[in-house]
Amino acid sequence: MFMVYGTSGQLFKGSMEQLRQISGVGALARSRRILPVGRDGHDVTEESAAAYAGLAQHKPVEPDAPRIDPLAAYAPSQQGPQQQRRPLTSVADLMSHLAITLPDSATVLQAWHLLTEKEIGQAPVVDANGQLVGLLTRADLLKPERLPSPESHALVWHALLLQNVQDIMWTPVPSVSPESDIRRVAQVLLDSGLPGLPVVDEHGRVTGFISRSDILRAVVTDPPLDLWG
Repeated sequence: MFMVYGTSGQLFKGSMEQLRQISGVGALARSRRILPVGRDGHDVTEESAAAYAGLAQHKPVEPDAPRIDPLAAYAPSQQGPQQQRRPLTSVADLMSHLAITLPDSATVLQAWHLLTEKEIGQAPVVDANGQLVGLLTRADLLKPERLPSPESHALVWHALLLQNVQDIMWTPVPSVSPESDIRRVAQVLLDSGLPGLPVVDEHGRVTGFISRSDILRAVVTDPPLDLWG
């Protein structure tokens, strides 16, 4: 089951086929194309990230870090009792149950600090009642057309950082229930161009998040992903 939430509440509830008929959702990738950002938050361009230099600190690469033998790292995984293999079919099997959200009163600066601190690429935006109203991605914060020029006055940058997240977040935004089929979620992600979907309960409160990275990780690890049901 898929739902669409906006600032005025729930706008849609139905199947994937019905969701795909909503022009506003299907056209997301064409009207406001965003970069697919995984939960690790590293899939942004260097040019865009440079515009926010100083807002977040990045750990330097250690040139003398010890090299890891992939075969040695693989060996421990083969030791110990074998767990029972169970196919994964629903969102609940893959979703992140740690619901990291942004309040709709947050500023751009507060959103940047949260995404950096939690090392995530996006966060659902919720109202005072905890109900989903939008989705903010790191790519939205780094859109070149939004950033002032290097010659801009400091007050211009200050005004940008104090801007409310409601002005730049995705809304309305699709969401999904925990029992939804993984393949249908993957199709919606392809249709919309979104990096993931918030997982909500029957009241529209965010209970988790399922990303492209979650689905890809399940394809290459155990237990196996049931692609065909």
